[in-house]
Amino acid sequence: MTDFLAFLKNNPYPGRGIAVGKSRVYYFIMGRSENSRNRIFTLTGDGIRTEAHDPAKLTDPSLIIYHPVRRAGGDLIVTNGDQTDTIRDFGDFRKALMTREYEPDDPNWTPRISAILHDDGSFELSILKHADGRCLREFFCYEGCDEGKGYFISTYEGPGSPLPSFRGEPMEIDMPEPEAVWEALNEDNKVSLYTCVDGEVRLFNKNLGD
Repeated sequence: MTDFLAFLKNNPYPGRGIAVGKSRVYYFIMGRSENSRNRIFTLTGDGIRTEAHDPAKLTDPSLIIYHPVRRAGGDLIVTNGDQTDTIRDFGDFRKALMTREYEPDDPNWTPRISAILHDDGSFELSILKHADGRCLREFFCYEGCDEGKGYFISTYEGPGSPLPSFRGEPMEIDMPEPEAVWEALNEDNKVSLYTCVDGEVRLFNKNLGD
């Protein structure tokens, strides 16, 4: 099992990440450009959305403004892009993601990472990434996990040029408390963190002084 806080402290740029454990889920975004860093998480009726902290500085909203978290019936959907809406509209995690692919941001080809948590405690994770000019779609299904344990997937392995996509199965991690995760994220690159622990939602936004 990976020490999640140590991993985050030693990795300046995993990009966007989803961690799912028993009765809890975390989603964070990071940014290197002014456009990516100019964001906050805000609550909506069924989840959260990203918004520009300073609308005057927003340049291209296409890949940075979306609903990362939405509820659909008894399911909680968490993603790093507008595929959240695709999953909700299809009502089928796998079928929805078979219609999507990685982001069109050559040369990074940022992967699309997604999770769905069911009310029985089971969950699924997915990553859609660029591989030899095609889209590799990987799906991972879990019947649940033990208290204090979770699984983590991110867009990138870490910094690089181009940015290297996440590889392999989701990491098996311990699940620290929300404040500790926020503190462990790289101070220069972190932007926002969503946490849901036993149904209690919290938002951390660097641009709002968190």
